Amino acid sequence: MESKRKWAGASALTMTLLLSACGGGGPGSSGGDFTGDKLVLAVLNDQSGVYKDASGPNSVKAVKMAVADFQAKYGDKAVVKNIEVTSTDHQNKPDIANTKASELYERGGADVILDVPTSSAALAVANQAKNHKKLFLDVSAATTALTGAQCNKYTFQWAYNTYLLANATGTTVTRDGGKKWTIIYPDYEFGQNMTKSFTDAITKAGGTVGETIPTPFPNENFATFLTKAGSSNPDVIGTMHAGGDLINLVKQFNESGLKEKGVELAVGLMLINDIHSLGVEQFAGTLFTDPWYWNQDAEARAWADKFMTETGVRPSFEHAGNYSAALQYLEAVQAVGTDDADKVIANLEGKKVNDVFLRNGEIRAADHSVVHDANLARVKKPADVKEPWDYEEIVTKIPASEGFAPAEASGCSMKP
Repeated sequence: MESKRKWAGASALTMTLLLSACGGGGPGSSGGDFTGDKLVLAVLNDQSGVYKDASGPNSVKAVKMAVADFQAKYGDKAVVKNIEVTSTDHQNKPDIANTKASELYERGGADVILDVPTSSAALAVANQAKNHKKLFLDVSAATTALTGAQCNKYTFQWAYNTYLLANATGTTVTRDGGKKWTIIYPDYEFGQNMTKSFTDAITKAGGTVGETIPTPFPNENFATFLTKAGSSNPDVIGTMHAGGDLINLVKQFNESGLKEKGVELAVGLMLINDIHSLGVEQFAGTLFTDPWYWNQDAEARAWADKFMTETGVRPSFEHAGNYSAALQYLEAVQAVGTDDADKVIANLEGKKVNDVFLRNGEIRAADHSVVHDANLARVKKPADVKEPWDYEEIVTKIPASEGFAPAEASGCSMKP
């Protein structure tokens, strides 16, 4: 019987790749129980705004790499031969993310949505996943609400959360002498959640958070906010921004004269692409949490070399996380022989995983948080950089058991 066609969307920002280990679909192209006789993996992210370099089109490439590796591994033994990768831009707006997710599940035939930076957008997608009873593998959004108060059976948080970032960076900087903090944050779900997580970690480590200063999102001019933050003479100004906003803030902090007055800048979330965009000298010495680094070991570097051949850049942890999430989803489908979401979820829950991204990984059944080892890193001085993109010194490894809050503390209930 001829394979049923799935609507692939009319948006000019949607790219579609049909990959087949046998050179095409058609009769008997899949051996299991599959809706429409193929799988559709949809990447929903920022392809044009402040997060486009950290995630964006290269996360789509990472998912395609996972599909290619899966098909190379199983060949004719793959339970589904036709795998389609689609992508679209949510513009970091929760209303657009909500609409796009509904369209992808209903008309696009998406079996799973991946990536979704911007926490407010990710929460909207999680709700659509629950309503449609389809999978959402969040990689790039950090709010703990996804695996906490707003958790649901169909959503997994794959790469990191604000607790991990705060528990490592906030605690270490405070214990090293940065006792008095002012926090500047983007005024939406991610920034609000980061501020809470950092405040909890700083207070627990013996520090204090004086003022917390919200900024518009996205934003380009941080001069007024930095002046206000410095007026209380803090030891540390913590920025909870990311992507293009972080780059703008760091540049303006370095021009503000606050560093010369002894004020330290602590970065809540930073990716390798941020350092590359602004230059290592602008971030030199900055301590931060990196869930994964492309040069952390031989396995990571080997994959990063393949990624660079595909894209021309080194991968961020979000790129590697999307590869991992897509690959483990495909492995689960292979194991159960169907794209039935409930059966795939049952296979994923409780699984222990080691792959390119996840080290000592576990897909927790209780809250669907994917826990794994991470890194506390420091940006190198320019003189210590030995090759392009060689920007990080791993200060210490953060075991999964220490980096993530225990499931019983998450506030998650999987009951309908």
